[in-house]
Order: sequence, then structure tokens, then C-alpha cells
Amino acid sequence: MKQVKKEELMNFIHSGDTIMIGGFVSVGIPETIIDQISQSQVDHLTIISNDTGVFSGEDQALLGTGKLIIQRKVDKVIASHIGTNSETGRQMIHNELEVELTPQGTLAEKIHAGGSGLGGFLTPTGLGTVVAQGKQVVTVDGQDFLLEKALRADVAIIKAHKADELGNLIYKQAARNFNPVMALAAKTVIVEVDELVKAGELDPEEIITPFVVVDKILVKESV
Repeated sequence: MKQVKKEELMNFIHSGDTIMIGGFVSVGIPETIIDQISQSQVDHLTIISNDTGVFSGEDQALLGTGKLIIQRKVDKVIASHIGTNSETGRQMIHNELEVELTPQGTLAEKIHAGGSGLGGFLTPTGLGTVVAQGKQVVTVDGQDFLLEKALRADVAIIKAHKADELGNLIYKQAARNFNPVMALAAKTVIVEVDELVKAGELDPEEIITPFVVVDKILVKESV
């Protein structure tokens, strides 16, 4: 049985894990799973996500992976954007958190490469900038490219709109974002869904993520 309760989630997430977290700022984030991690003893995490959530020291807004940053559960972040979380920047400046900034398209493709079994790919994006520091430059037909290595994770926590009991997933509009590609690039995939239906009830034409890559399903509790 793939369905789990929120109290069981930490059986699958451990200190030192590399975790991919789906979503785009506040859209399509597995908020319940993030909350469970934030309330646990798990720490020393490496987080791969589009951003580090939202935190403002003035109004105390706190969303997404920002909760994990604030609680010092993260040693390293690989992301394309940290500007909506002032605490990420503060920890980075004071060498309390390692931040690897990656252009958004490059980040998505690194995850895609990891899920496709590739070692990496070549891109001109980032040449001549800090993005290129420490990376190999490969020349093809007279043009230089950066070699970007694939990303994989121990666990991917993602958000979908609906799942059937087998684990087939469909997404709602823009909440699709990073979630499907991350589902292919981790050893364990845990999905938070708004609704769980019987096998066969989903339109096959709408299924984006197949059941074979989904390990556990958490149904979001109604507020």
C-alpha cells in the first residue's frame, strides 16, 4: 500500500539526505511534508529546489523550504532563486549555508539528466560568469559550452493534484512546474496530493507521472 499518514513520513527521510523539493515559490509545494521535516530531528540536508521559499524578517511570512532554512536543517542549497528568503542570503553571507546558484533552465535540465540516466549536458548558459567557476568548458565546432553534471537525490518530495491508489499522478495548471521531472530523479519519491481516487478513475491522457516511480502517497488533510 502506497498511501501513508503524515506521522509515517519521517521513516523515509533521514539526516544527511539530498532532497529534491518540487514547487515554484508557493505554487505546487508539498507543504505538509515540509512541515513534517521541519518538526523532526532530521538535519544536515542538501536541498535541491527552484527556490528557498519565502521569509521576510519584517512580516514573518514563511512558506515552503524557508521553514527548513530558518530551522538550520540545511547544509547546502542548489537553487535558481533565493531572493524571496532573506535568511538564506544572510546565512550564505556568513558562511553558515552553502548556496549553489544555478540558472533555472540549467537546474531543470540537470534534474532531467539525472532522471534520464545521463551524466550531464553541454550548455552555453553561464559562460563568463560565476556560474562557470570550477566547471569544465568543452568546445564543440568552435563554440564553448559548460559541462553541467546531472543531479539526483535520495528523496524527492513533490506535490500533485490527484493520484490514483497505484500512484499515477496528474497536476493542476502551473503547479506542475518542477514536480514531474523531480519524480524521475530520486531513489524514493513521496507525493502529497489533494485527492486520492481508485485505480482507473484518472483519464490516461491526463496522467503525467506514472505509478512506477511513485513510492509513497500522502493525502493532504482538509483545512
